[in-house]
Amino acid sequence: MADEDLQLENLAGVGPITKTRLEEKGIYTVLDLAYIGASEVAEAANLDLSKAIEMCNNARKKLVDLGILENDFVSADQLYKKRLEIDRISTGSSNLDDLLGGGIETGALTEFYGEFGSGKTQICHCLCVMAQFPKEQGGLNASSIYVDTENTFRPERLAGVAEIRGLDPDVALRRVTVAKAYNSAHQELIVRELGRVIKEKSARLVIIDSAVAHYRAEFLGRATLADRQQRINRFMHHLLRMSEVYECAVVMTNQVQSAPDVIFGDPTRPVGGHVLGHTSTYRIYLRKASKNRIAKMVDSPSHPERETVFVMNERGVDDPGEDSPVTQ
Repeated sequence: MADEDLQLENLAGVGPITKTRLEEKGIYTVLDLAYIGASEVAEAANLDLSKAIEMCNNARKKLVDLGILENDFVSADQLYKKRLEIDRISTGSSNLDDLLGGGIETGALTEFYGEFGSGKTQICHCLCVMAQFPKEQGGLNASSIYVDTENTFRPERLAGVAEIRGLDPDVALRRVTVAKAYNSAHQELIVRELGRVIKEKSARLVIIDSAVAHYRAEFLGRATLADRQQRINRFMHHLLRMSEVYECAVVMTNQVQSAPDVIFGDPTRPVGGHVLGHTSTYRIYLRKASKNRIAKMVDSPSHPERETVFVMNERGVDDPGEDSPVTQ
């Protein structure tokens, strides 16, 4: 497949003016058109919605013809064979990998949520290192993109993990592209530009740390709830469709809140409501337990709901010692 096949000007219905308008809104290729909603395309290119729908359908048909996307109707055995070939990225902990069915899955959205200090950001840093290893060592020999919304990215931590795991720290740092989001609008703009950066950097891992921090800070009170959830919903669907089209793993962290009506049991709940719950492919709850951390698979299309134990040390994310039991 040549890059020319994915250029906007080679798609039916896209003229020079439309192409310019789309590029101004971060839509550079046919791949971008395939995962961005028709209403956004209509707004970006100043088109009628029917025209935008036709354009998006043409984009999807072209990707099907090129073998990038599946046909609308596919037999289950074909999907099964394809899923057997899905690439995964090791977390650095065999316990956590086992919980995830072999590691972080490409073409899916994996959410880690938990209180501060539960290991969310540490997992993200370690994944950026692990993604650089060859496949036989749990990686994809690929670079990563790290979207930092809470000023928690620390290159020195990433360099330390890379060095102790046997990688050149300078090379490891060069293979991680960082984008700092200053507000929710800027965060959405960065996500719209991700397709171009993924292609330029040959990235197979996208980190969003954290996904809802800006929305939580900017949309206060019940009066803004509907607008906030609509914005989050669009943002999440961008990520999900992008992971499928570009065959990359998307990992996001999420904050938590306490449910005041819970008397018995754990009152901790992830922020974002049902919008995040329905959109995330895999949802893992992290919590502190003395020196260890416990990860629980909360939601998955195929994995059982169970727990496992991991630790954080100089290697980033690792398995506990023999004296730390694994929770089943």
